[in-house]
Amino acid sequence: MARNIQSLERAAAMLRLLAGGERRLGLSDVASSLGLAKGTAHGILRTLQAEGFVEQDPASGRYQLGAELLRLGNSYLDVHELRARALVWTDDLARASGESVYVGVLHQSGVLIMHHVFRPDDSRQVLEVGAMQPLHCTALGKVLSAYDPVAHSEVVEAEREAFTQRTVTDLEGFEAVLSLTRARGWAADVEETWEGVASVAAPIHDRRRMPVGAVAVAGAVERVCGEPGEPRPALVAAVRDCARAVSRDLGAGRF
Repeated sequence: MARNIQSLERAAAMLRLLAGGERRLGLSDVASSLGLAKGTAHGILRTLQAEGFVEQDPASGRYQLGAELLRLGNSYLDVHELRARALVWTDDLARASGESVYVGVLHQSGVLIMHHVFRPDDSRQVLEVGAMQPLHCTALGKVLSAYDPVAHSEVVEAEREAFTQRTVTDLEGFEAVLSLTRARGWAADVEETWEGVASVAAPIHDRRRMPVGAVAVAGAVERVCGEPGEPRPALVAAVRDCARAVSRDLGAGRF
């Protein structure tokens, strides 16, 4: 059986200790509460402070939980609330469109698939929850890059790989795609990531009107698109309606 890493166990115990009360704790308090030498406790606290998980009051020298830990906690809650709110609407979208439906969020430099509804037929399919997709060429990624400044920075600074002959990789062309996405309120990927596959995506906003994810329909290009290179208007409308419904359930109001 693999052994636990002692330093990580001590760091976790330290965070729990700091979360357990309203007052700030000094080095001696932390060390004695956890049965650690002051030098050991100080080293762990300095590391946590450098990562933003712990803050030190300049006047008293005492420690408290840091803003980075709060940000990670809020991110966890946001993602799980997003999935919970999207369940019914994405099921409805899959039934109405006859295609697979995905909900994606920004994660590091890509799109993390955090919810996937199978195409409602008897075909064999693979659950893609947890899979990563590129930002620059998928419909989900384009929507996130168009509406989320953090995603935009990530995709601009990254190398944009050409997956097919249709992939837009030059920065000027990509920025034009994002401008069109913002103007229309949706994005498309027609064989830019996978040959024979097309998708349409729209943004999901939270109660602060901030982009927290995107919903997409994906399927064979001949089903998703009517005229060459253009997604069917009814499908675009259905995806946008789904995104708006999830946004409303997250408190965003009308868009």
